[in-house]
Amino acid sequence: MKIHFIGIGGIGISGLAQYMKYRGHEVSGSDISDSLTIKKLRSMGITVSVPHLSSAVTNQDFVVHSAIIRPDNPEIIAAKEKGIEVLARREALPMILNDRKVYSVAGAHGKSTTTAILAAIMQGCAIIGAESKAFGSNVRYDETTDTMLFEADESDGSFLNSNPHCAIVINAEPEHMEYYDYNYELFYDSYKTFINSASCRILNAEDPFLATLKDEIQAKWLYPSTQIKDIEFVLIKNEPHTRFVLRDLGSFDVWGFGKHIALDASLAILAAHESMDIEDIRDNLLTFKGIKKRFDIVGAQENTVIIDDYGHHPTEIKATFESVKEYAALKGFEKITAIWQPHKYSRTIDNLDAFIKCFEGAQELIILPVWSAGESPKNIDFEEKFKSYNLTMADKITRANNTITVVKDDKDLEVLDKGLIIGFGAGDITYQIRGTA
Repeated sequence: MKIHFIGIGGIGISGLAQYMKYRGHEVSGSDISDSLTIKKLRSMGITVSVPHLSSAVTNQDFVVHSAIIRPDNPEIIAAKEKGIEVLARREALPMILNDRKVYSVAGAHGKSTTTAILAAIMQGCAIIGAESKAFGSNVRYDETTDTMLFEADESDGSFLNSNPHCAIVINAEPEHMEYYDYNYELFYDSYKTFINSASCRILNAEDPFLATLKDEIQAKWLYPSTQIKDIEFVLIKNEPHTRFVLRDLGSFDVWGFGKHIALDASLAILAAHESMDIEDIRDNLLTFKGIKKRFDIVGAQENTVIIDDYGHHPTEIKATFESVKEYAALKGFEKITAIWQPHKYSRTIDNLDAFIKCFEGAQELIILPVWSAGESPKNIDFEEKFKSYNLTMADKITRANNTITVVKDDKDLEVLDKGLIIGFGAGDITYQIRGTA
């Protein structure tokens, strides 16, 4: 088939596009600007137009678009004029995944890590919302198996169409509520529908909402506080690892620091144990090397470590920050500097109280302008709300070697060259902290 993807530079759509290309289909796409992702797609032989152009739609069999693409997009208009079927991502998933044995991972946070861990354990095809450092991509294709390890997204309801054989749910915290019209009953019912659509279910019994389903849904329930034991943080070849004991299955080592890493790995282990020997699982888990932009160590010298983290929800930032403090202690660093680029005005306002608390323990907090993700600006008094911190408001950061410079009004405010420096956010902070902006 000939398939055109609008918004192909996004991590979710790019994953589907790569996967369909691997399966032998003729794939094209478009986006508003060039990016490293688009450069990679072009290297694979995928034609990508920048910006969106009606001429990009010719004789394709159907067009798939990301959730943020508006109905007045010129390519959607052109497709409809030509009688070409237009599908939102969530509508295309049944066609893309319908012949796969899908292990579908959902949750407000932790799903990229859990999916990547599952991909390390089970091998097979994978589509992840982040790049696995083990295989250098967010997509892996294996024509010898029908197994698919898939990161399912609740932000546009697409997880309901992921055809799950196994539903793995880490948490069900309210997120992307604008899609659900801020209707919490609708949001939670969507999770119940997702879980009930799978024959295999792996659920975190200590999530507040999931806990209410224990008498209603038959599943492998994980009780983290009693079934994940003896957690310790160790450096293996100077890389961070979490060591833990799971139930009666023995001890496991997984890349990364934190109780949340042990939780993510445990859910993946229980899902894989449905069909795999536990010793194979234990060995394969060691091949997990983390994912890009999640506790991603992008600079390291004797007296400085720079970390890039995609965390943009307060719960995941808090969990990662606990890991940061453990790592800093093991490395002997006295100072932790957190640099935060808030992602979306709506998320920041909806979770402001939790954001205020999640950086506790930082010796300095630097806040960059909100990455709007297309939202209209709203006033947030960061200086007042975060006044309990040693706070710096900045416009951007720049990177040279292992040094970060903080910039405000085109003036250099300070230079960061000691201790542990970590950037949080889902916007362009990842390029700023890596020195590729």
